[in-house]
Amino acid sequence: MLAKASLATACSRVGLTWPLAGPGLADVLAGAAGALGLDDAQATASQARLSLPAAERVVVVMVDGLGRNNLAERSGHARFMSQLLPGSTALNSTFPSTTATALGTLGTSAPPGVTGMLGYTVRNPATGALANLVSWTDLPEADRWQRQPTWFERLLAAGIGVRSVGPHRFAGSGLTEAVLRGGLYLPAETLAQRVDRALPAAKEPGLVYLYWGEVDKTGHHDGPGSLAWGDELAATDKELARLARSLPRGTLMVITADHGMVEVDHTARWDVATSPQLSHGVALVTGEPRAMQLHVHPGTDPEAVATRWRDALGDHGVVITKDEALAAGLFGPVEPHVLPVVGDVVVAMAGCATVVDSHTQTAASLQLVGVHGSLTEQETAIPLLVTVA
Repeated sequence: MLAKASLATACSRVGLTWPLAGPGLADVLAGAAGALGLDDAQATASQARLSLPAAERVVVVMVDGLGRNNLAERSGHARFMSQLLPGSTALNSTFPSTTATALGTLGTSAPPGVTGMLGYTVRNPATGALANLVSWTDLPEADRWQRQPTWFERLLAAGIGVRSVGPHRFAGSGLTEAVLRGGLYLPAETLAQRVDRALPAAKEPGLVYLYWGEVDKTGHHDGPGSLAWGDELAATDKELARLARSLPRGTLMVITADHGMVEVDHTARWDVATSPQLSHGVALVTGEPRAMQLHVHPGTDPEAVATRWRDALGDHGVVITKDEALAAGLFGPVEPHVLPVVGDVVVAMAGCATVVDSHTQTAASLQLVGVHGSLTEQETAIPLLVTVA
């Protein structure tokens, strides 16, 4: 069995980083709560870790898919955010470095092994079905799946106001209720409309949370190196600059992301559905093309499956068993009710390689240009940009 140090060595050999050291998404809302004066040891520690000043009003902006490296590489398209980047704190995402998992840790400060938010898709132990944590399909009620209190709930319990700005379709959605439940939800569609909703909300003491997903969407379809991605980044930067200069004096504004993104290399792509070497013994593939969890058929030896996958992928990924993943702390401490969600084999891809499963993935998802989920710096390094109005 791989020890934690051995997993770190295996990751380093193929350009992955484990363990992820330093502050991370778990500190962002916790630190904002500390800045707002919440009497909580974790909040105070995260506030200090992120060097956030005290404030009566805090605005936290989540730009989905805006990796720290992606931002630095396209800094010419983001004058406002790029000015805040030098000397700023570098944060880590989660493993997998994907939205549902990352937002779970952002919203609760708990690791994926506690929240149960273990990927884009997971196996629902109650049914054996492939469940989707973003669309919240084939899953129980949100608070039965993700049982940790959110920072929004903690703030409200302390009498501190919370307002969340995002698209109408996310109001009361399973994912929202799982990881960001609590507070008043203010629906708005375009980023300009969201900024317009956030500004009056920020006149009141407390926390305003604003989500924007188009950077991630454009990156998936066109790639983070595309002209379209640069245009979307520029449009996002313009509106966030307007938000910053229009906030009430003394408002603390924090911009972060959930993960970064790499562009796929179609010469380094495997399809489980068409590869007997990869499909043998595997009942269900969950996760995403950069970070898979394999659930094996009853009676199948996970180590035998892992060996076949290692032989197939070579230096294009790291393949470990569930026991090895747990021993290495890949998902943090794992709660008993989350343990059956973890796959029998865990895979993290290197470089720009991917593994897909055309049995379960849509044709559109197979054509994505930008992807994320693994442990490259490009995917796990995220910005923490701080300014005070």
